[in-house]
Amino acid sequence: MEHTYPFVPYVQSRYPEADMIARGREFFESLDRRRSVRFFSDDPVPRECVELAVMAAGTAPSGAHQQPWRFAVIGDPATRRRIREAAEAEERQNYEGGRLTPEWREALAPLETTSDKSYLEVAPWLVVCFAEKYGVLPDGSRRKNYYVNESVGIACGLFITALHTMGLSTLTHTPNPMAFLSEICERPGNERPYILFPVGYAADHAEVPDLTRKPLSDVLISVP
Repeated sequence: MEHTYPFVPYVQSRYPEADMIARGREFFESLDRRRSVRFFSDDPVPRECVELAVMAAGTAPSGAHQQPWRFAVIGDPATRRRIREAAEAEERQNYEGGRLTPEWREALAPLETTSDKSYLEVAPWLVVCFAEKYGVLPDGSRRKNYYVNESVGIACGLFITALHTMGLSTLTHTPNPMAFLSEICERPGNERPYILFPVGYAADHAEVPDLTRKPLSDVLISVP
């Protein structure tokens, strides 16, 4: 088949059926142990681990392969403190200032979350994923990005999976509004904060809500 643009051969590994199912089950069982963590250790984590997780995120499919994501990595304690203080200021408006609706409060109740986001200062790394609303070409003109939310969401999922695979923990923190992240990270106007990830080891005393995930019967639909 002839192509206008460069193509290369693609070869995917194929496994015997039993091995394929075993690999899938092992992968699921690993991810089923993943939990969002709000209690972190301040033990150092190699920056290379964060970089590998970002590289894994970069393998995500994206609309027209435009890869509309940027990951800002913050290790400086003073900057992490600035982010914590700004996040807590917004969260106090949510929890104590009345921005949370009664329905939202009810949904959050089993998680027992509050405006205290001290873990943002404890975790050795903060990673902010920015969604690129449009690209900027060398001549200053704009390039439309397609399926930005979908693309960046998939990338963030792979980022989380990579961290878990390395034995690290994280949390998808989305303080609202998040404009302060653009200012602190000095990002341009074509990027908007998408998710703030604290990254590190879970603290020895870490606890997580005793929650259950929906069974397969609730999320899988068989269509004739």
